[in-house]
Amino acid sequence: MSSKPALRSLSKALPRPTTSSTPCRCQRLATTPPARPFSNAPQSTPISSSSRRHRPTLQPLSQPTIRASVPATQSKRTIFIQTEDTPNADALKFKPNHTILPDGFPSTFLEYLSPRSTLAPPHPSPLAAQLLSVDGVTSVFYGKDYITITKDSSTPWAHVRPEVFSLITEAVTTGQPIVNTIENKTGEEGQGSSNPEVQASYDPEDEEVVGMIQELLETRIRPAIQEDGGDIEFRGFHDGQVMLKLRGACRTCDSSTVTLKNGIESMLMHYIDEVKGVQQVMDQEEEVAMKEFAKFEEKLKAQKGPDAVASTVGKGSLDRAEA
Repeated sequence: MSSKPALRSLSKALPRPTTSSTPCRCQRLATTPPARPFSNAPQSTPISSSSRRHRPTLQPLSQPTIRASVPATQSKRTIFIQTEDTPNADALKFKPNHTILPDGFPSTFLEYLSPRSTLAPPHPSPLAAQLLSVDGVTSVFYGKDYITITKDSSTPWAHVRPEVFSLITEAVTTGQPIVNTIENKTGEEGQGSSNPEVQASYDPEDEEVVGMIQELLETRIRPAIQEDGGDIEFRGFHDGQVMLKLRGACRTCDSSTVTLKNGIESMLMHYIDEVKGVQQVMDQEEEVAMKEFAKFEEKLKAQKGPDAVASTVGKGSLDRAEA
């Protein structure tokens, strides 16, 4: 019984805690200042570099930047050069899927037969100069969208073709002009080209016949010749004879005579009564080459018999002689 008064006196001596005097844990966290105050200096995080006091967010990838960098890696143009055989074993047609002669060019072709012609007015060509410097190349012929390379018979195509590929590819991809036009002050024609107003000669009374001849050449004959890597020039009309000159791969082709006589002549005589025949016009150098070739044929016949013929017939419809 004596212990109860002692407990009551002890409880009176110790004050009871009140709910208002001791803050709760949440209140202490809310009112107690943090150990390290926030700073206004910009702070970088692996996710966000913002200096504001908010939850960092993940920034989206910048897609426009990625798209803009793609064309930079594809700015260099790539081309595919196609080659085609011609009736002339020493001539090859290269088609780079690119325009060779500019739009509005006054001629359907250009032909370079010497290094000097590639520098002379009116149409010098840096690419033709480079191509003629390749060992074995004897002439460069430009069509609208193709290049015909002619080589000598002693040089194999395996030595010529890779370098020609490289030069044409470089010229097209770099965008350098393939054909230039400069003023011709000397009056010298450095390149072979078709210019009917200057080169064609005929009697004014035959103007109507000449018009029909030129129409047939443009619509029926020239497309077939161009398929074989060459072209044709109308040089004149006299006494029923049509004067023509073959260019490109057809100029040095062994079957050029077959092309003229069995192809072009037959077609012109069939449609135009005034035409009595076709003659090929040759330059002085070509006449010398034809004489040397005739001597070679005679020598070959003497060695191997009269049936030996050093000529070939091409693949085109105008190059096949029907029996």
